[in-house]
Amino acid sequence: MLGIFGLLAGLALLIGLALRGVDIVFASIFCSLIVIATNAVPLSDGLFQAYAFGDLGAFTFAGRFFLLFISGAVFGRIMSESHAATSIAMALVNRLGTHRALWITVISCALLTYGGVVVFVVIFAVYPLGLRLLKEADIPKRLFCGALALGAGTFTLSALPGTPSIQNVIPTVRLGTDLFAVAWLGLIGGALMFAAGMWYLERERLRAKARGEGFVPGPQDHIPDLSLIRSDLPHWTLSLLPLVIVIGTILAPRLLTLLGIDNDLALVSFAKAEPILWPSIALAGGSAIALALFSAVRRQPLTLLGRGTQDAMSPLMATAAVIGFGGVVVVTAGFSAFASAIVEADIPPLLSMFAGVSIVSGITGSSSGGLQIFMAKMADSYLALGISPEELHRLSAMASGGFDSLPHCGAIIAMLTITQLTHKEAYKDVGIITVVVPMLATLCCIGIAMIV
Repeated sequence: MLGIFGLLAGLALLIGLALRGVDIVFASIFCSLIVIATNAVPLSDGLFQAYAFGDLGAFTFAGRFFLLFISGAVFGRIMSESHAATSIAMALVNRLGTHRALWITVISCALLTYGGVVVFVVIFAVYPLGLRLLKEADIPKRLFCGALALGAGTFTLSALPGTPSIQNVIPTVRLGTDLFAVAWLGLIGGALMFAAGMWYLERERLRAKARGEGFVPGPQDHIPDLSLIRSDLPHWTLSLLPLVIVIGTILAPRLLTLLGIDNDLALVSFAKAEPILWPSIALAGGSAIALALFSAVRRQPLTLLGRGTQDAMSPLMATAAVIGFGGVVVVTAGFSAFASAIVEADIPPLLSMFAGVSIVSGITGSSSGGLQIFMAKMADSYLALGISPEELHRLSAMASGGFDSLPHCGAIIAMLTITQLTHKEAYKDVGIITVVVPMLATLCCIGIAMIV
């Protein structure tokens, strides 16, 4: 009983500390000590093995995925500093109009994240232009947070096939699948998330307008002039080219396989054998093309590479920290009992899988953290129940993108900090977009998979 209490207390405290803005690395270590003490786990085994260097340890995870994080952050930094990200957004403004501010935000964020730009960087890149659009359309900032979350943190990360996001990469390492596993199901899930999210945002926009609720800038918000933004941008077609290079590189092995010309091709074999390295190479290629195309970044490549690397450190360490906390949780007897109860529950295996991934992602406050733990500790059980590796890949990745966005999620905290809003002001909209919508879409896809 004490062990279960310790698990719940550690999780509750982790959420509470995150809501108070306490550094997530410190919070995860402190809460891990509570779990260790209440579950009679030896300190050296719990802190130095389970938390740090075990199979699910923080440093094990950081070492395995650091190249993917760095290459994504460097690419994002170059796209931001070259104004290519802004150019893509402005192209959407010119075609849709400023009154479509929420649509522009969602679509531009989706294009950038699907192309491999790190979520944190996307928020920084889109936010200044978003402020201008919000003011022009008189839309509350809280809905802008929802639009950011929908475009950058839902369907492009966990549902759409081919994305180089870590949520799509983790299952490939454990299951031997590729980034396009059950592509048709991912497309359905992505479409459902997009449609439901936009319906909610538009409904809330109309309700806010009826109440007289409009745009109120934060004390540190600098709203740029659209005419000044337009004067210093590369052409949008050039801006899209690095994204096309990234996506095309990732797609190449799959296309060659579909065309039946992959026999004895070293490239295809390498891509299949290196599910983390291959998207990293694609992102590096996109960065090289961007450096060559845009004069704004061509003069300082080493500086940008350094800044991009620094950009990667915060999300990498935050993700690694919550995974370390999860690594401590999974060595306790309470977690073993939980895992057994979930797997053996008298419900369809796909629903049981959904529950398992969702709860673990909620515990860690991270979709990548929850997915990493699930793949290491529970995936074999579901494969034994007859779920195909490809189906398990797609549906578990989608399931991870729900409860991960509870209030202690690092990405949610970062977004609210950047936009200068509190959980009280904006989390209701963000929570519906990032928790409720993905969960409902995933359950719909599970239902389809059970019928087909």
